[in-house]
Amino acid sequence: MYLALLVIFLQCSELYAQTNVFTFNKVEIRVQPSVKVKNGAPMSIICHADISKNTDFQLKHNFTFLKDGKLVFMTVSDKEDARYEIPVARSADTGEYECMVQTGGKKGFSNPIDVWVAGMTKPILTANKKEVSEGEAVKLRCELPEEVPPLEFVFRKIKTNSAAKEKRVPEKNQNFSEVEFHVEEGDNILQFDCYGKRQVRSGSERSQYSNSTLVAVKEPFIKPKLITRPSSSNVTEGDQIEFECSTEVADMRGIEIIFQKNRTILNSVRDKKSLKYSTVATQEDSGEYLCKVEQGAVSKTTKLNVFVSELFPKPTLSASMTKLDENKDLKLRCSINGFQRANFSIVRKSPSGDILLKNSRELTIKVNVNDTGNYTCKAEVKGIVKESKRVRINVYAPVSKPVLSVASGSPEVVLGKPLQLICHSAMGTPPITFTFYKGDEIMKNVTNDTYATFLDEDTGLNDNGGYKCDARNNHSSGVKTSNIVNITVIVPIRDASFGSFPFGEVEIGSDTAFLCSVEEGSWPIDFKFFKKTDHEVLLHQVREYSNRTIWHKRTMKRKDTGTYYCVASNRASVDVKSRPITISVILAAWQKGVIAAFVLTAMAGAGAVALWWFLRKKKKAKGPSMEMSGSALAPNLTNEKLTRQPSDGNFYSGSGYIEDNENHMKSTDESKGPDLESAEVDYTEVEVSSLDPHRAPEQKGTETVYSEIRKTNNDSMENRHSQRIYGHPDAT
Repeated sequence: MYLALLVIFLQCSELYAQTNVFTFNKVEIRVQPSVKVKNGAPMSIICHADISKNTDFQLKHNFTFLKDGKLVFMTVSDKEDARYEIPVARSADTGEYECMVQTGGKKGFSNPIDVWVAGMTKPILTANKKEVSEGEAVKLRCELPEEVPPLEFVFRKIKTNSAAKEKRVPEKNQNFSEVEFHVEEGDNILQFDCYGKRQVRSGSERSQYSNSTLVAVKEPFIKPKLITRPSSSNVTEGDQIEFECSTEVADMRGIEIIFQKNRTILNSVRDKKSLKYSTVATQEDSGEYLCKVEQGAVSKTTKLNVFVSELFPKPTLSASMTKLDENKDLKLRCSINGFQRANFSIVRKSPSGDILLKNSRELTIKVNVNDTGNYTCKAEVKGIVKESKRVRINVYAPVSKPVLSVASGSPEVVLGKPLQLICHSAMGTPPITFTFYKGDEIMKNVTNDTYATFLDEDTGLNDNGGYKCDARNNHSSGVKTSNIVNITVIVPIRDASFGSFPFGEVEIGSDTAFLCSVEEGSWPIDFKFFKKTDHEVLLHQVREYSNRTIWHKRTMKRKDTGTYYCVASNRASVDVKSRPITISVILAAWQKGVIAAFVLTAMAGAGAVALWWFLRKKKKAKGPSMEMSGSALAPNLTNEKLTRQPSDGNFYSGSGYIEDNENHMKSTDESKGPDLESAEVDYTEVEVSSLDPHRAPEQKGTETVYSEIRKTNNDSMENRHSQRIYGHPDAT
């Protein structure tokens, strides 16, 4: 039964859920009375949800109001409308509003709407004092009590007949601001006010001006007075002029009076009402004077212009000459245009002070170089001293004959390298003008004190005439010329060549000539011959006044095989290396003959041994047949074999063979004639083994055979090479 009721309930719930269907048509937001509201007026933000339902059923609506994306109000209602009430609208309420409605698991959003609250609350201004003294400060407070930060406050100080001074203070966290204004000289009754500003989406919003606040100003002392005696418009040079600066002050403590001209303080006093300053007037005293009174932070000034009339003009100094030779007469004269009665003096200026030459209008002296300097004259009338403009007097000593030298100290230069010359005059009053010549051509003019340099960057082989220089100054003696300096131009070594005779292969014991030459280069030339091993080995060096040299190396040996080259250099200090050549030291012809003869003899000996071995083998083959005929015949047969020669003539044994060979060699030597009598004879010992004792009588001992190998004359082998030095392009 319960199960049936549960099923019926679920079915009914499902039918009820299927009948409650709704949807958002739109969500609207509006402002009453309008989107532009005056500051202080009431304002309502209304959110309306337009919802369609399939039946009439109730929904709970959650309304959310946003301003500039931030939550400002939330409410829940059965109705489709909700209101966000702002009883007093302020500029802070200006912004973009939108609303969101949430119900039954669904959400609806309105479009945003811009609201502008025009105007701001009138600010309130207060001052901490109603009366202040000059130099003190007034503290002001400006407040916008119903506004919300961030805000900007503008304070104004208003003076009669002058523009207002403003101070701007931004405030990010509070709706009020404070500031101080200093009371300055001349401030009397001051008026202050302020206003506020804020940044809104459409720009900036500004409040009206606050209430005005008046502040009275008291003077601690009055503006000073500055007077002169005589009057500032009737002062002449030589007059005694007196300045007086005074003020009226309520409290003398801390009062100070300062008197100055331009930025120079002339006099000052403390705790007094007045100050005096006097001097004898000169034209330099014309100008603006200032009297300043200070007490604490208060300062007041008074200015006065004074003009001093000229009593007499400045004197003029004239000279007979401004540039003259030493030991000449110099005349100086001092004068004043239109004024005769004055005390004159002529002086020379120096770093240590003026040097009085004469208390007179005129001066005549015989000058030397030490008299070079600046001269002036002074004139005095009624205690007023005036000085003329300076006159520069230059006294010249003649230049000495210049000396021209090479900066390196050597009168040589490598071709194409720069050459630096120095022209120097030991005596002469500067400035001295030096002129450098290359031949008769002017190369450079230099003005200096005692010397000058010239760098010739274009030295060549065809430079003729040498170098010289002139020196001159303002002395009347004229130009002095140096001696001519001739320069040797060193041509660097170029293209070293290397060769030898014989070239390539050299017989042991013979001599070799090495030739080293260069394409060009200044003499003398240093030639060095090297052999290349693990390190460079210097074999020979020589200095030649020639472009080539030959070095004879005697008695070449096997160890002389290797690579050779030469290096050439001269005073240009540039080493030029030739291409290397390779020399092979080989056996001489006679040495080759000896070796050949030895080899042939060895081969002949080997042939004889081979023949003996062959005959012996053949004899062994015949032995058994002869033994079968009887043992009585054996001794006779054996003796017969030792004395009888074989019929084929291929084998010789015993001393007869040696003697025949000796006779044959002797007859051969005799047939060669006298040319070979002096030839050397080499002997070779050959050992001949004895026969088998069972087959022939034993011949014990060793028989020696001597063969002669005659050496040919070395003279016939010499000078077979041509007379050219190979491997060298200049060889002959």
